[in-house]
Amino acid sequence: MLPVSGPSNMQGDAVFVDQLATLLGVAVGAAGSYATTTLTERTRWRRVQAERWQEKKFDVYARYGNALKEQIWITQRIGAALGYANVVDPLEPAAGLQLLAEAEARRATLWESVLLVGDAGTVVAARSWHEAVWTLELHAREQRDDVEGWIRDSQRVSRRRDSFYAAARSELGVVGPPPPSGNWPREWRQEQD
Repeated sequence: MLPVSGPSNMQGDAVFVDQLATLLGVAVGAAGSYATTTLTERTRWRRVQAERWQEKKFDVYARYGNALKEQIWITQRIGAALGYANVVDPLEPAAGLQLLAEAEARRATLWESVLLVGDAGTVVAARSWHEAVWTLELHAREQRDDVEGWIRDSQRVSRRRDSFYAAARSELGVVGPPPPSGNWPREWRQEQD
């Protein structure tokens, strides 16, 4: 004999469907919650990592800029001893060249960090700046001895410095215009001569 479907069997089926729907709802809710939490955490982790890299880049670029400024300062002091205008605090070449070699060694070490974290534009600008500094150093090493060349090479160093900071600021997302140019010799120095 065939089972007869009665009201009690239909109720069981309805309860089963209700329980299945509830279970399915809980599973979908849990999966959605898991996906949302995972996505939120992944986004937060990426944001924290990006902030860390920005801080690292800032530190690398600032240290690199300071290393080049040290080389420029030593070169200018040697230039003052050699009689170039617009430079103060003379430093005899014999003592200055040793300091210059030490400063170059520090710069070269920091250069590797710039290569690791810098984008292409910032690396190109940094390389251009230190190559301009090397050209200015030729005067301090007495491989060039013309005043016009000293001024031209000093101005090139200033322009390349400005380009480096513009590229670094752009990469770091610094808003607003860059600071005024550091063209050398500065106008206030030219007015005194």
